[in-house]
Amino acid sequence: MDTIVKSETKDVKISSDGPFVVIGEKINPTGRKKLAAALKEGNFEYVKQIALRQVAAGADILDINVGVPGVDEVDLLPKVAKLVSETVDSPLCLDSANRDALAAALAVLPGRPLVNSVNGEEASLEAVLPVIKEFDVPVIGLVMHDDGIPNDADTRVAVAGKIIERAAKLGIPEENIVIDPLVLTVGADSSAGAVTLETVRRVKEEFGVNINLGASNVSFGLPDRHTINQAFLALAMGAGATCAITDPIKLTTLIRASDLLLGKDNFGSRYIGYWRDHKPKED
Repeated sequence: MDTIVKSETKDVKISSDGPFVVIGEKINPTGRKKLAAALKEGNFEYVKQIALRQVAAGADILDINVGVPGVDEVDLLPKVAKLVSETVDSPLCLDSANRDALAAALAVLPGRPLVNSVNGEEASLEAVLPVIKEFDVPVIGLVMHDDGIPNDADTRVAVAGKIIERAAKLGIPEENIVIDPLVLTVGADSSAGAVTLETVRRVKEEFGVNINLGASNVSFGLPDRHTINQAFLALAMGAGATCAITDPIKLTTLIRASDLLLGKDNFGSRYIGYWRDHKPKED
């Protein structure tokens, strides 16, 4: 199943048959004080620098989140998204739960952005899905519901089915739904990673839709988070995940290598090309 995301000049296909799609996570002020301050101040030059760095590192799509306390997201999200779309040719992922902000950004952006996100809560389904239908764009569906994030794969798969079913009732096709099985930190629950991986496998088997991950949550609170993130992402790719909102600077090499090992890189051309472009410079 193919999920197509577009900028004005570039198409990106998310598919189980193709290479893994990297969605750059860094235009998100959560835990990034400098970016939060820049967004508040309207310092968009810093935003442009982050966008360019991520694309150079291998990001296929850029996540855009402007959720800083005190800012008008309805005004700021379309401004920042439009600026980034004019800076790089990569498609965008609009990261907001505010339906009015999403609609305002979708109205001014060229192409076909991805939306992050909707979930199984009734309020979210009722607010976000009509916007997805109106603009005919793909959306990430988070497998949480009104009682929070389920601790078991069965319930998460059921929530995924609910999102897909509710979307279908509005005429939104399955290829426009990308399910995020969610991952909690294994530092608090040692089974958290295994539950997510089982959900990935089950969603792929039962629905055949594309699957996204926010890969860094799994390591929160633990030492050497990068190693844990690398291991989890490789396992998730093997289980059937097709894209991730993650750090392209740290993880694109791992993603290219995993695609190669999964038979999604003929003759290793993408892996070798990426290595040549990003290998450490000799003194």
